[in-house]
Amino acid sequence: MTGRCKIDTLLVQMGNRRDEHYRAVSTPIYFSTAYRHEELGLQDGYDYIRTGNPTRDVLEEAVAELEEGLRAFATSSGMAAVQLVFSLFEKSSHFISTRDIYGGNYRLFEIYREKYGFEFTYWHGDDEAEIAELIQPNTKAIFVESPTNPMMKTFDLKKISQITKEHDILHIVDNTLYTPYIQKPLVLGADIVIHSATKYLAGHNDVLAGLVITNDEPIAEELAFLHNSAGAVLAPYDSWSLIRGMKTLALRMERHEENAKRVKSYLKTHPLVTDVYYPGRGGMLSFEVQKKELVEPFLQALKIFTFAESLGGVESFLTYPITQTHMDIPEEVRLSYGLSDRLLRASVGVEHADDLIYDLDQAFAVASKSEVK
Repeated sequence: MTGRCKIDTLLVQMGNRRDEHYRAVSTPIYFSTAYRHEELGLQDGYDYIRTGNPTRDVLEEAVAELEEGLRAFATSSGMAAVQLVFSLFEKSSHFISTRDIYGGNYRLFEIYREKYGFEFTYWHGDDEAEIAELIQPNTKAIFVESPTNPMMKTFDLKKISQITKEHDILHIVDNTLYTPYIQKPLVLGADIVIHSATKYLAGHNDVLAGLVITNDEPIAEELAFLHNSAGAVLAPYDSWSLIRGMKTLALRMERHEENAKRVKSYLKTHPLVTDVYYPGRGGMLSFEVQKKELVEPFLQALKIFTFAESLGGVESFLTYPITQTHMDIPEEVRLSYGLSDRLLRASVGVEHADDLIYDLDQAFAVASKSEVK
């Protein structure tokens, strides 16, 4: 596609005009694990599915264009994407990470600390300038979720990128919650972008996938080698499903955001809600209720919102982070950055906003009566 096209067009046109043989508009799914060689020593495209697949290539090329990077790599999950990126580094490397991070990332970082001697310093995220003070001689990268999960903090990625370039270290950004429709970290100076494509990119709670994108050719070459060597690649059908889901990303993100803003306004005025955390864009928000005892009856009373893990699908979800997505983070750690046992995380879907607000309202009413008893 031409770079002059808007992102809405790039998303819808993903995979079109790629099938030269039959001219299929929808990208074909190539399931074959092996490809016939015409003659000895001739490498004319594909040989083995782990190394390359036509369907996965369409996805990776499109995602690289969406994030304005050079190359993208589709992995078997979001955590596989994180693992691929951190396989770039040698043992005893030091990293700076935002304190408020997804529990799965925290768990993986602890594994790396114990097994490979990786060191992690956690930055509370109040002032980007503080990052420079945390850099050590063996610091290799800064890892940032923006917005963070679940406190929804955002950062000046351009300012962080300036710091990383001054100190010759990498800037890694998890762009899962905003997607390239809202934010393009590589354009702001980041070196590597990570997505749990399971979430907004796929968009329908039916695909497990991850993505890594970079605009640095030497990094891309090493990622390609590691991706092929470890083999946590995305399967053909999942690659096709992700392509299909991403075609409606622009439409979905607009509705997610419209609904989230209405839900935020409702929650800010509800007497049982003490705080609402919304980053200003997108479909994610978190909020705190007055008492922990309200959480269970509130969740049980929901009729449209689903009490479930994950996020970014068309259906609205409510998550209780301390027992679900962030259960591996020690209590003293999560409390240090505000993740309390009163906090709920909402992935606001694309249903009618009036119905979502009605559902929350009736659930609060049930919870309030339960508290009185």
